[in-house]
Amino acid sequence: MNAHLEALAPTIVWRHFRTLCNTPRPSGHEAALVAILEAWADAQGFAHDRDTFGNLRIRKAAFPGCEQAPGVVLQGHLDMVAQANSDHAHDFTRDPISTYVADGWLHADGTTLGADNGMGVAAILAVLEDPDLRHGPLEALFTLEEETSMGGALNLAENWLEGSLLLNLDSEDRGQVYIGCAGGADVEVDAQLPSAAVNDHEQVISIALTGLKGGHSGIDIHKPLGNANRLLIRVLRSLESFDARLISYHGGTLRNAIPREAFAQVALPGDEVDAAMVAIAGLETILLRELGSGDSGLKISAQRVRETPAAEPLTLDASLMLLAALHAAPCGVERMSADVPGVVETSNNLGVLSLENGRLHLCALVRSLHDSAVIAMGDRFHALFGLIGARVKIENGYPGWAPNPRGKLLAMFNARHLALLGREPEVKVIHAGLECGILGSKYPHLDMISFGPLIRGAHSPDERIELASVEEFWLMLRALIEDLAEAK
Repeated sequence: MNAHLEALAPTIVWRHFRTLCNTPRPSGHEAALVAILEAWADAQGFAHDRDTFGNLRIRKAAFPGCEQAPGVVLQGHLDMVAQANSDHAHDFTRDPISTYVADGWLHADGTTLGADNGMGVAAILAVLEDPDLRHGPLEALFTLEEETSMGGALNLAENWLEGSLLLNLDSEDRGQVYIGCAGGADVEVDAQLPSAAVNDHEQVISIALTGLKGGHSGIDIHKPLGNANRLLIRVLRSLESFDARLISYHGGTLRNAIPREAFAQVALPGDEVDAAMVAIAGLETILLRELGSGDSGLKISAQRVRETPAAEPLTLDASLMLLAALHAAPCGVERMSADVPGVVETSNNLGVLSLENGRLHLCALVRSLHDSAVIAMGDRFHALFGLIGARVKIENGYPGWAPNPRGKLLAMFNARHLALLGREPEVKVIHAGLECGILGSKYPHLDMISFGPLIRGAHSPDERIELASVEEFWLMLRALIEDLAEAK
């Protein structure tokens, strides 16, 4: 499948990307791909090993004459975000990703593409395979479960890596190089809320909010995108004057993806249903006006449900308290950086929200350039949801990556970029959880940078990669490695 990929340039990179597209690899299901890469390493004669978590390292000895060059670690993560449009049946644990080219970009058919971070992984494999490339000692580090928990990086073995320079290939902007990133943590909220049976005079309606673009909860958080959870909570709040009681709710599927869809059922007095339907339609018009061209595909539909719901609705007081807490919860950009212009400092994404049989679960992802701000945001969740008796846990925390604008590796990258492409790169700090922050905490001696080709729509079915940027990325990566081979 995806044979057309091998007709793209550079062939050595796209051939490996084809393997990644054809091998299912959602987070937590990377074992099949690891086995393929180990067999490939054996066939190439490369040494390889795994740490106790399962992260894979493949090593290649220095090119003859370059043995004294500093060791370089090439790093990427094997897993991908598993998102599909609601009308597209896809089993990410079994089905390959189907791709197509349009207008100079590679897309997937109704699903995430996996260019994040599949293109970085493919480029690393191409570096290892390239017989003509002059290089010092190379280590390829492939981590696991980056998209769900940063588990691979967090559990990476210490005193394992040997190199002194690290190239992270998990960035998504052409002509840019990253030297810092946000840290973050998951906020888990759980509660069992009181319910009461549907009354004889009540009717049930279901509400669906769909059509949003979604996106990456870090690098897209500042964009004029709608968050389906934030918006549907607002719709439900508008029904409180009709004494609506929340029965069920399902919104978002990943804490690091801005939710595109959310669905709810409510019970309300039968003589209020028509007025509620009018209110919902009116709010759709209002929200579309507010979102403007940033997210113009919003649709809100509501319909009567004739069958008795499987679960009891919350009591009116519990429903009011829950919706008030959710409406007040931090969502989106909290603060812009005062020191790095144009960079988000602190944000939160209301990523996954569900209510079933009175059981509330919320998973949010807090990010910040300052670890103290992550802690403070988590404490706000404790304070807010503690008011309704919910249990709040802050977990899966990971540190940020402090920028070093005077690093030697950055200087070499800038010089090569100018010489090869005729322009200096933009030096950036990213509002996302690159693994560099964690890797740097375990290997503080590493001099690190992150760069990559142009990817848009990451973490959503709109994910796509610009073909021309892949050629530029490969030329830059290859030239930089040759420069490093001459360094002492």
